[in-house]
Amino acid sequence: MDNLSNVNRDRKTTRKKPVVDLSTMMYGKVPPQARDLEEVILGAVMLEKSAFDKVIEIIRSECFYVDAHQKIFNACERLANLNMPIDMLTVVEELKRSDELEIVGGPFYISKLTMSVASSANIETHAKILLEKFIQRELIKISGEIIANAFNETIDVFTLLDEAEQKIFNITNNYLKKNYDDIGDALAKAIERIDKLRSQKNEISGVPSGFASLDKITYGWQPSDLIILAARPSVGKTAFALNLIRNAALHPTNPTPVAFFSLEMSSSQLVQRILSAESEIWLEKISRGNLEDHEYQQLYSRGMKRIETAPIFIDDTAALNIFEFRAKARRLVNKNKVGLIVIDYLQLMSGSGDRNSNREQEISTISRNLKVLAKELNIPIIALSQLSRAVESRKESKIPQLSDLRESGAIEQDADMVMFIYRPDYYEIQANEMGESTQGETLIKIAKHRNGSLDTIKLRARLEIQKFEDDSDKGGFPGNWKKISPQTPPSSGSGDAQFFISRGSRMNSGEFDDGFDNNEAPF
Repeated sequence: MDNLSNVNRDRKTTRKKPVVDLSTMMYGKVPPQARDLEEVILGAVMLEKSAFDKVIEIIRSECFYVDAHQKIFNACERLANLNMPIDMLTVVEELKRSDELEIVGGPFYISKLTMSVASSANIETHAKILLEKFIQRELIKISGEIIANAFNETIDVFTLLDEAEQKIFNITNNYLKKNYDDIGDALAKAIERIDKLRSQKNEISGVPSGFASLDKITYGWQPSDLIILAARPSVGKTAFALNLIRNAALHPTNPTPVAFFSLEMSSSQLVQRILSAESEIWLEKISRGNLEDHEYQQLYSRGMKRIETAPIFIDDTAALNIFEFRAKARRLVNKNKVGLIVIDYLQLMSGSGDRNSNREQEISTISRNLKVLAKELNIPIIALSQLSRAVESRKESKIPQLSDLRESGAIEQDADMVMFIYRPDYYEIQANEMGESTQGETLIKIAKHRNGSLDTIKLRARLEIQKFEDDSDKGGFPGNWKKISPQTPPSSGSGDAQFFISRGSRMNSGEFDDGFDNNEAPF
């Protein structure tokens, strides 16, 4: 029996262990990484003075997979911030000061990194590969979180969509940044654009507004510009904005696809206004359906027939937040080649949803994001804005100023252009100093123009058909308006307010006045 047990014991000891097939990934997956490149990059940074400046433009410490490598790179960053040289000795001393030297492997490991590389050649390529690995890891992490949250039925699906999109956007915004342009490359692009404009023999270089006097000042709405169009309620912001998108989409020589985001009106209400302006039939008749046969024929031939093929896209999502808007805007530009976006209006948008921030900070975040998006998409964005009640409380003049922009001075700061709409008859000013009727007179005051001159354009409003028209061939400031004295604001329901669809409740937030009136167009 003893011999038999010995034989069995020998067989057990000589039996081969099963080979683990790692290709089946039964034991888990290893995150994307490039440890050898991490060592090469850190070694090159400590060998050559210029290597760190090249790398820091591409990657950050969190891009390293190995925790010890993150700590070493952080030490290099601290040395660079102190304008100290980055080499093996200084890095060792910096790690000693932060009590991290032994954690990363001691002086021996630091010296080993410098021995693994001969020079910083191709370090930018190595850094880009490292960034790709990091982005892959982040996408895997985000995808896992999305999957886990998607199974959690207590989380609102739209909140989940917003968070997922924001996380993806953060990767793009934080790590995929555009590099600087050489002056020669930038000059070549500028000359190419100038030559193109010269060959076109056209004064309008952007999206046309449809108003000759306004286009003489702006040369059309320029790409990457954020334009703020502000006025008091019922002055005609929405009507004027709809005129702008209609003129752009139906321009005879340069039609441009446009998108209109309405946070207070439905798409059918907006279409009724566009039809009224295009067919020149009173909005009141269209909204009530009180049309004669000849008017209905006119509505079809001059309105529906032209509008149905116009490249106009309307989004009437209520309480739209900046993240949803950004996603929709990107899709519209990529899929439908939209060249102009209008938002009605800025104060109805919501920001990040941070409960610790006040409304002024939230509006600042929204305006800053709109400017960034306009630059990213390279199209003009027109955002309508409310004015504070300070306009009507002033005794000397009701003409808007930059300090009247509601809730945030950041709107003025972020905008490339700020325009105000002012109608004397809104304040029951029935005649100017020359005794001429002010009925329908509308002044578009360009109070800020980052890339052009300041001026005031004179238009005529026909609000019964939601239409604005040029009132002067020359444009510019009408001299006989300089000494108009303000009157008492009209009571509710007076004037032409009947042609405006009633608006919803507005946000009861504090009004902001920065007190600065610089660079304003004179009246």
